[in-house]
Amino acid sequence: MPLGRGHLSNGMERKDIPGLIWTMLAVCFVFCMVYRPVLVFQGAVAGLKAWWEIVFPSLLPFFITSEILMKLGLVRFIGTLLEPVMRPIFNVPGTGGFVMVIGFTSGFPIGSMVTAQLRRDGLCSKVEGERLMSFTNNSSPLFMLTAVAVGMFGRPEFGILIAGSHYLANLLLGIGLRFYKRHDREGLVDSRGRQNRSVIAAVNALIEHQRKERVPLGKLLGEAVASSVTKLLNIGGFIILFAVIIKIMQDVGAIKAVASVLGFFLAPLGFPPDILKALASGMFEMTMGTKLASEASGSQLDKLMAVAMILGWSGLCIQAQVASMISGTDMNMKIFVLTRMAHALLAAGVLKFLYTNERISGALLTTPVFAPLLHAAHGSTLKMVYGAFCTTAILLGLLIALAFIFRIFNYSLRAVLHFTNQP
Repeated sequence: MPLGRGHLSNGMERKDIPGLIWTMLAVCFVFCMVYRPVLVFQGAVAGLKAWWEIVFPSLLPFFITSEILMKLGLVRFIGTLLEPVMRPIFNVPGTGGFVMVIGFTSGFPIGSMVTAQLRRDGLCSKVEGERLMSFTNNSSPLFMLTAVAVGMFGRPEFGILIAGSHYLANLLLGIGLRFYKRHDREGLVDSRGRQNRSVIAAVNALIEHQRKERVPLGKLLGEAVASSVTKLLNIGGFIILFAVIIKIMQDVGAIKAVASVLGFFLAPLGFPPDILKALASGMFEMTMGTKLASEASGSQLDKLMAVAMILGWSGLCIQAQVASMISGTDMNMKIFVLTRMAHALLAAGVLKFLYTNERISGALLTTPVFAPLLHAAHGSTLKMVYGAFCTTAILLGLLIALAFIFRIFNYSLRAVLHFTNQP
C-alpha cells in the first residue's frame, strides 16, 4: 500500500521527526551529565553566578515596574499618546512605545514579556506583536557599558560605541519591519479606532480601566513581585542550562566544529580563528561569546565587530527565553530569529562605519562627552538601577513630546487645508 503524503515507513509521520531528534539530544545530554559531572557542576555554578550577579539585580526592578504599570492601565494611556509616533514610523500601536522604552533600557527578554502581555490583553495584533518583539529586544545598556566595555575590554569609552551600534541597528530594523505584512487587517482596524482619541479621552480610558480593575495596593505589589520573581527564576534556569550545554560542547569539540562552519563564510572577510571560536560560543550564549571575543587575538575592530554580531544575534539562550515568554500567545518566532540574524550583520556594519569614521569615532570615544551616563553605569548596583530608570523616563518623555509635535503638526496642516479650500 503506498504511503500517504507526509508519511514515512512504520506509520511514522514527518512531523514526528523533530520530537524524536529532541529526545535523542536529551538522552545524549543526560549521558554527558553522568559521564562528566564535574564539568556540569562548573557550568552550572558559572551560569548561576552570572544570573545572580548580573541578570537578577538589573532586571527585577524593570519586571516589577512593568507589571505594576500595566495593571494600573498606564500602558493604555501611553498607547493613545504615542500612536502618532509609533504607527507611521514602526507600524505598531502606540502601546509599542512603552515596550520600546522598557526594552531599550532594561535588556533581554523584557521586550518580549511585555509584548506578550499586550497581545494577551488585546492591545496589539499578532503581526504587530511579532514586529514589536523583533526590534524591542536589546542587550541591557548596563551589560554593554559595564560588563563588556569595562569588565572585558577595560575601555569605558567603547561602551558608547557598542551600545550605539546595537541600538541604531535595531531601530533601522524596526523601521524596515513596518513593511512586514503591512496589510494586516486586525492591526489596520485597531489603528483607525485609536486615531480619533484625544488626550482627554486617554485620561478617561485610564480612569475607566482603574475603576474596572480596582485592586488593593498591597495585592498589586504582591502579585507584581511574585510574577516578576517567577519569570526571573525561569530565566535563571535557561542561563544555567545553556552554561552547562556550552561547557559540554567545548569539551567534546562541538564549538570548534561550529567555528569551522562559520569560518567558511567569515574567514574571507578577515576574521582570525580566535574570533570565529568566540562567535561559535556566542551563538549559544552571548556573555561567554563576548568574553572570548574581547580576549581573542586580532585587531580592535575585529573584536568589536564580533561583539556587535554576538549581541545582535543574542544567543540561543536568549531566544529560548523569548520563546518561553510568548508561548501563551499566537505569535511566531520565525521573524524574530530572522531579525536576529539581520541585527547581527547590521550592527557589525554600523559599528565598522562608526569606528572607521574619524570624526564620529572621535566624538563617541571621548569619555567626557558621555561622562554622566558612564558614571551611572559604573557605580553601585543601586546607582545603576537609578540611572536606568532615569534613562527610561527621559526616553519616554522624548517619545511623548514627539507625539505632541506630531499632533500639533497634523492639526495645523488640517487647519491650513481647511482654510485653503474655503470659497
